[in-house]
Amino acid sequence: MPPPVPITPAGPAVIDTALTDTAWPDTTVTDTARALVADDKGLLAIDESIPTCNKRFAQLAIPQTEQARRTYRELIVTTPQLGESISGVIVCDETIRQRTAHEVPFLSVLRDAGIATGIKVDLGATPMAGHRGETVTEGLDGLRARLAEYRQLGAGFAKWRAVFTIGAATPSRVCMIANAHALARYAALCQEAGMVPVVEPEVLMAGEHTLSRCGRVTEDVLRLVFDQLEEQGVVLEGMLLKPNMILPGRDCLIQDPVQAVADATRTCLRRAVPAAVAGIVFLSGGQSGDLATIRLAAVNDGTGSPLPWPVAFSFGRAIQQPALTIWDGRDANVTRAQQAIQRRVTANRNARRGTDFE
Repeated sequence: MPPPVPITPAGPAVIDTALTDTAWPDTTVTDTARALVADDKGLLAIDESIPTCNKRFAQLAIPQTEQARRTYRELIVTTPQLGESISGVIVCDETIRQRTAHEVPFLSVLRDAGIATGIKVDLGATPMAGHRGETVTEGLDGLRARLAEYRQLGAGFAKWRAVFTIGAATPSRVCMIANAHALARYAALCQEAGMVPVVEPEVLMAGEHTLSRCGRVTEDVLRLVFDQLEEQGVVLEGMLLKPNMILPGRDCLIQDPVQAVADATRTCLRRAVPAAVAGIVFLSGGQSGDLATIRLAAVNDGTGSPLPWPVAFSFGRAIQQPALTIWDGRDANVTRAQQAIQRRVTANRNARRGTDFE
């Protein structure tokens, strides 16, 4: 692979007088990638699709409306001291265009807190033809134009997720290659647009597989992803990897202890992830908030040889769920819900240091 060439993003175009100063600072993608994992901070993912968000609201009898979703997102982005632990927030297309009740763009709120805005740009996983039970993520058609618009709105990074299910004969090599290729094409387009790609190949927790099987599959997936990233000329110093931790399946009879998970995760990443990558930001993947934090702390506890990249977090539900339950759609609960977010993000920042997270 040729030496990395810094890519300088184009300055944001003026499309709304209220948004003209919301862009993340004009800098190279490598600088932005490093900034996203600096100072023991991490990412907060609030990029659930509208159907997924509505499903979670329905479980709590919260109205499934655009207004309710906007109010909930406002609760999150206006959380006091959020920028002390969070470097970037990943949003969806609906959220990037929303404003507070006082007509302040969400991107301006985040910028003023020192937080970068990222955007989910994949269009979801769809069934893979000829491969029952497997999916391929779509969204490459028209992606260049969508990235240009999001860059103009002020987004500094983007995210694309591919999913892999462990079964008796899955994931197949064909499925892994197809998704790895899409991830690499997305990443190259992001860097062309001056945005940092967050590359998310997720091996799902669903199933009865063992810790070691998860490790083998994840290593295979990551090797293929980085092969494709190299083929597409992606600058590794200007990207972040968002992988799963190495975990036994949710239905596995043996649920390995925290230290075993940490050791297996470090081993897999050392074997498959080039040292040039700017940083690792784990997804929570359905883990509880406390358990995801405990495992993150164990990965960062300093045992063994130092890891070559910063190891941070990009949690969604593991940070949001306590706040969502407390809020329950009621204005009177906003302050307590924001306090729950503060506790969770602070715990995860402490976990990056490998220290006590309480």
